[in-house]
This record gives sequence, C-alpha cells and structure tokens, in this order.
Amino acid sequence: MAYLALAILSEVVATTLLPLTQAFTRLAPSVGCIAGYIAAFYFLSLATAAGMNSATAYAIWCGVGIVLLALVQALIGNVPNVATVIGMLLIVTGVTVINLAGSVSH
Repeated sequence: MAYLALAILSEVVATTLLPLTQAFTRLAPSVGCIAGYIAAFYFLSLATAAGMNSATAYAIWCGVGIVLLALVQALIGNVPNVATVIGMLLIVTGVTVINLAGSVSH
C-alpha cells in the first residue's frame, strides 16, 4: 500500500505541474512533471508486483488522485463547484466499495 500511496502522490505532483509547463516549453516544470509521471507509473508497477490486483490498484490510484488533485487546486484558488464535489463523493464511494469487496478476481 505504501507503493500505491507514493504512486498517487507522484501523479498528483506531476498533474499539478502540468499547466506550469506551458505545453512543455518551460524546462523546470516540464522536467518535474515528466519525473512525477515516471515515478507514478514506477510505484504503481511496484504496487502490482507486490501482489496488489491491477484493477484495484488502478481504481484507487485514479480515485484518490482525482480527489487529492481537486483539494490541491482548491488550496490555490480553483474551488470545485457542487456538481464536481458530488462527483468526487461518488468516486470516493466507489473506491470504498472496491476496497470493502476485496480484490477483483483474475
């Protein structure tokens, strides 16, 4: 689960940097963004190699990443609207159901 947490954090950092790259024309944010995505996929691969089901890992990675990114965006002034918050609550509910139900069978 630690690998998955690192994958999520790496992805959130990379996605937060993405607009700052200005279509990858600014070097420092571009390098940080690319490094973040590489780290995210690396840690996601370690999570699945350690035995976590790929579908479950990906669902958690996406769901938690979306919510964390929205929180980061809210902290810098881009507050989500009510529909977005409801959608994120549905995502959190879905990830919770996936975790409570256990892994998807292969």
